[in-house]
Amino acid sequence: MRTTILEKLYNWSVTPYQYFKKNEAWQFNAEELKKYPSNSLGYHMGKFLTANSFQLQEKLESHDVFHVLTGTGITVPDEISMQFYLMGNGKRSLYLFTVILIGAILYPEYWMYFQSKYSCGKSALPFHQLDFQKLLHQPTARIKSTFLIP
Repeated sequence: MRTTILEKLYNWSVTPYQYFKKNEAWQFNAEELKKYPSNSLGYHMGKFLTANSFQLQEKLESHDVFHVLTGTGITVPDEISMQFYLMGNGKRSLYLFTVILIGAILYPEYWMYFQSKYSCGKSALPFHQLDFQKLLHQPTARIKSTFLIP
């Protein structure tokens, strides 16, 4: 039931969220991303998308980058935990705070997990604001080590 509630809220909110995002949509798909060098962020993005049967969502591409860089899974508690991670990393948005609030209410048994992800985000250098499209050719390991992403 909790998962259904959050999925419905996501489906209802994604289009308005995309509308208000100021960044440009990427002009790639998963197969094109997999043509980047095998150690690059672009390649790892393509592999992540393919492994999960996803396609990039217009203007929301950084969300998938966060999955790749933080190693966060795609279950509902994992998605919530990633928002806690990003809050720890300094990201602030109405959408983030809404997910955290609703997620903490609906998944109280994950509070320690959410707290640990917040701490991980706080210990990393701020990276949430980067233009990841410009970093697609960079080695993923270099990005992670530069920003102290465990």
